[in-house]
Amino acid sequence: MSRPPQPSQPQPPLIGISTYQEEARWGVWALPAALLPAGYPRLVQRSGGLPAMLPPGDPETAAATVARLDGLVIAGGADVSPARYGAEPHPRTGPPALDRDAWELALIEAALAARVPLLGICRGLQLLNVALGGTLVQHLEGHVGPPGVFGRHEIAAVPGTLLAAALPEPVAVPTYHHQAVDRLGRGLVVSAYADDGTIEALELPHAPALTLAVQWHPEAGDDTRVMEVLVAAARGEAPDGG
Repeated sequence: MSRPPQPSQPQPPLIGISTYQEEARWGVWALPAALLPAGYPRLVQRSGGLPAMLPPGDPETAAATVARLDGLVIAGGADVSPARYGAEPHPRTGPPALDRDAWELALIEAALAARVPLLGICRGLQLLNVALGGTLVQHLEGHVGPPGVFGRHEIAAVPGTLLAAALPEPVAVPTYHHQAVDRLGRGLVVSAYADDGTIEALELPHAPALTLAVQWHPEAGDDTRVMEVLVAAARGEAPDGG
């Protein structure tokens, strides 16, 4: 006797994550590599998504890349080149990653144009702000731990924002950044602050698809709620709040 057909399970949404291009060593090899801390794909998986690494490439291919995705994460990393927002480098600003800046800015523009849900993380928040005409504070104190170690501080979401629906209470988050938002980009609103007034999250409330960015590093912690917001939007679920 044949079994009745089983209902098909929905496929997890495909979430692209931008990566670093760095010299790396493993085994006997020392070669340029596309790198991504394992916390990023792990967080996507734990939140119900299917991660795909996006190495820096030709900005002309960004639209075609984004067209294959259900959601996009712009990951943390090097300082954004101050030339991108018309500033001279601060003595504490790190060396620019020009190819990565160009690639990720093209990904952001493509996601906004194609209505693909977008989550920026740390550098990703800063780059989203710059993409929309904003500027950055190039150096601030107190938001990093020792070299290579995440610090931790409390953030509070702004009531009525999308982020507040996901994080209704103040929460301690993993942090590692020395730059922050200065002038807001077009259409962006602040959705979280640190105790010292530093902007910790941004969102684009009138965008046709979810556009959210956080200054901290959810991939370095155990809280999946921010990534769950992106994965839900990538499934086509309407976000709360805003």
